[in-house]
Amino acid sequence: MPTSSRSSEPGHGWGAKAWRLLTSPANWVGLALASVALVLKALGLLGGLGLGVALLGYAAGFVVGGLWLGWPRLAPPAWEKLEFSDEGDAREAMERALDGVRRLTEYNPEQRIPASLQARVLQLCQALEGLLQQWERSRGTLTLQDSFDARHIAISYLPDALNTYLSIPAAYATGRVLENGKTAQDTFKDTLEELEAKVRELGDDLAAQDAHAFLVHSRFLQQKFGEAPGLPVDAAPPVLARPVDKQ
Repeated sequence: MPTSSRSSEPGHGWGAKAWRLLTSPANWVGLALASVALVLKALGLLGGLGLGVALLGYAAGFVVGGLWLGWPRLAPPAWEKLEFSDEGDAREAMERALDGVRRLTEYNPEQRIPASLQARVLQLCQALEGLLQQWERSRGTLTLQDSFDARHIAISYLPDALNTYLSIPAAYATGRVLENGKTAQDTFKDTLEELEAKVRELGDDLAAQDAHAFLVHSRFLQQKFGEAPGLPVDAAPPVLARPVDKQ
């Protein structure tokens, strides 16, 4: 199987951190108070203290904004880290992706994932790991399309679904009906059900192939070592003559 490596994670460089700082509410409140001080300076109301007051205003606004609206986050949200590429060894790629999904689900940022969906995501991760183990020891094979689906459910479909769901504000996800007539939470539940069904289908396909191979092998052994035609079932086996000891 090809090696998969995690793709470069956008949002982790210094430029991205600076952007989060600039766009944070704390920074905007600080800039607002500093701007008020500069306006007063321009009007001649602060004399020579204008620039110093502007700096103090920014600092005070930054602190008030941070305490009131939240401090800037230099690190990206946890769900931004779930980005993987389908390159290289499929097992490593799937295991890395499933580990990331599991960690994020257990962390459950801002408690956005209800307990019922949290359990289903973890169960799906476990089912995918079980499918991977079954796939490796199975004598059966998956079609090219099924093989593609198995890898991408773990590497992209499930992480992308979780990422997209977590990007929606909690109140919107649970209270706003989407174009499909369901909330985002209900839609995410349906998505998990579809992925679960596909994983079960792939597992059943491999199991059916292995069961058929087992049956074929059992018939072969029965034909090769089964009872000889015409020999009663309770007939005593023939007695083999003992070799004559040579004096």
